Amino acid sequence: MRAYFVTGTDTDAGKTLVAAGLLARAQAAGLTTLGLKPVASGCETTPQGLRNADALALQAVSAPAMDYAAINPHAYAPAIAPHLAAERAGDHLTLAGLVECLAPQLALPRDLILVEGAGGWRVPLNDREDLAGLASRLALPVILVVGLKLGAINYARLSAEAIRADGLTLAGWVANGIDAEMQEQAANLACLRRHLPEPCLGVVPPLGDGSPQALASAAAAHLRLPGEANNALT
Repeated sequence: MRAYFVTGTDTDAGKTLVAAGLLARAQAAGLTTLGLKPVASGCETTPQGLRNADALALQAVSAPAMDYAAINPHAYAPAIAPHLAAERAGDHLTLAGLVECLAPQLALPRDLILVEGAGGWRVPLNDREDLAGLASRLALPVILVVGLKLGAINYARLSAEAIRADGLTLAGWVANGIDAEMQEQAANLACLRRHLPEPCLGVVPPLGDGSPQALASAAAAHLRLPGEANNALT
């Protein structure tokens, strides 16, 4: 166990909830942790500067504590695609630049480091590169968060196929209950298990509202870490 890239089947699949839950589970096991969100749009203006809710949630379950700027080096206010938000801010995001700014954090002696992407697997970074390339450049195994809703099977299969086609290891996947009214959830989960041979790291039910720390702890109860023995999670 060391570093993984966390991606989702779509925007709002629950990447941050799952990443924070995995980090909280690692902390409960006495491990050191770090959650990174290299690029984030939809940030709020605060006295300390732009802050992103997802990055703050990851910061809350990073131990030892880490400065915000190290966790989220590229923060943008508009809640739009990251490459468009960067363009509005006069920035030009590149894979080389992201790899360089993440290098010090990835070199830290942490037991578990999770690098969270933005949106799904093929979110653009610029006209020629996308965030999937960051996982490739860093040679990170991938954890796929599947948002349980109508269409989840298709989104999950396509995302998994793309990850494998890019030559990366799919270390596991997590089903996240984003639609409490989803019909035939059990049947959908059974189908996902048939089509995704990689380990299912957990099924997180809808958790409602709460502080980032509370939600991370609640999610952790339904998750297992990559490589952790299967504990009959359902």
